[in-house]
Amino acid sequence: MLRLQANDGWWLVTHPEHARLAGEFASRWGNELFTAPEPRAHVLHGIFAHDDGWVAHDAKPQITAQGKPVAFSTELVGKYSAFEEIDLVSYLAVRREAVQLVALNDPYAAVLISMHTHNLLSERTDRSTVREEQLSLLDAFLVEQMTLQSLLRDQMIAAAQLPAEHLSANTFTKNFQLLQACDNLSLLSCVDFTGEATLLHPFNLSDGTESEVRVQRIGERTFRLTPYPFDAPEIIFKLKARFVPQLVFGSAEELQEFFNTAVLEEIEVSVRA
Repeated sequence: MLRLQANDGWWLVTHPEHARLAGEFASRWGNELFTAPEPRAHVLHGIFAHDDGWVAHDAKPQITAQGKPVAFSTELVGKYSAFEEIDLVSYLAVRREAVQLVALNDPYAAVLISMHTHNLLSERTDRSTVREEQLSLLDAFLVEQMTLQSLLRDQMIAAAQLPAEHLSANTFTKNFQLLQACDNLSLLSCVDFTGEATLLHPFNLSDGTESEVRVQRIGERTFRLTPYPFDAPEIIFKLKARFVPQLVFGSAEELQEFFNTAVLEEIEVSVRA
């Protein structure tokens, strides 16, 4: 779950909906400066589906020790350090399922999701927030994901169903970085982040230079990107969210009742050059 605080409650966005918004960003990525993703269908599938494993988990929201919904929030932007509030065993099971679900019919997309998962839990995780007795479990999961990536790539190369350049390590890295960029922009949008941010990785531009994409909030869920990577100078996206009219909950059951009765609403997210 992702949460955005209002004066009298929370907007709650599920992980699959956040991933759908990331996929919408990716589908509009590409202009005279930025290259559109290839192989397009597989890359977009990976981005749209990268959090599909969270469906069952997000249907049963939990609360923190302070009574807030357990969710990614503006305080966690740029960090991956909420493991004090997360059951690592169930969390890794969700991450594993997200990869396995997609691998059944799109191994290319599954490799991208696995690369994203591995990066989150290695380079971007604050290991000090993981209980010491569970670090071996985390490390075993990381090895498992690297092994799976290698296996799926070898299978695709042997099948020869895609051009060789699409299966190169360089192309996978570029497409993984696009997933990370669109995922991060979606996270910033879902929590209406007000600070300074980038889309994480520098991108090679068509003029031969390399640049990070800077993100500046200029209004409510409205962001200016520099340099600008999309195919129109201003785009409005729709984000589906539920509003729960309470800031603190006495129990997970109380939050569940509010969540179940909340109307799924569409709110706008805008990006501009």
